[in-house]
Amino acid sequence: MNGYGKVIGSGTIRFERVLPGPIERVWEYLTDSDKRELWLASGKMEPRVGGKVALSYDNAGLSPDKTPPPEKYKGRGRATTHHTITRFEPPRFLTLTWGDDKNPSEVSFELSAEGDGVRLVLIHRRLPSRSSMLSVGPGWHAHLAVLSDRLNGRTPGAFWTLFSNLEDYYERNVPADAATPEGGEKR
Repeated sequence: MNGYGKVIGSGTIRFERVLPGPIERVWEYLTDSDKRELWLASGKMEPRVGGKVALSYDNAGLSPDKTPPPEKYKGRGRATTHHTITRFEPPRFLTLTWGDDKNPSEVSFELSAEGDGVRLVLIHRRLPSRSSMLSVGPGWHAHLAVLSDRLNGRTPGAFWTLFSNLEDYYERNVPADAATPEGGEKR
């Protein structure tokens, strides 16, 4: 497996992938519900700063292999989450709030042309704890693997199998002090 997330600051993890282009095609997989459903989650998106996003997940349904979630994630197999767009600059930048309404983290997607491909940089910031980093690390890694498979015309493997296989890597590689309790920068 490659494309591991890298802790780049307190409460911050970064992923990078080079995907087949063009950039507008990858942008559609971020913003169009039907395409986003193939790798992350379906749901309405108001395409503007301040716009609302509803993401309805069915992680086990991302592949023909419907392996269910591990016991500790049973309640996370199907869920709907709500987010707000904080940056929207098609087809290059998309940033949205993530998680808790009172103190959300933030996910940003940046797309840039790279030859015939598209470099996608995903940064998840303001994660409040190491345990949240240990969840989003394998989660984003697995979702991006599914996205890569879809864009390359391959059938993705079971999401939860991939996720489970990645947990040990992130456990070993996310430092004990990777996030502050507030999810902000260390002082």
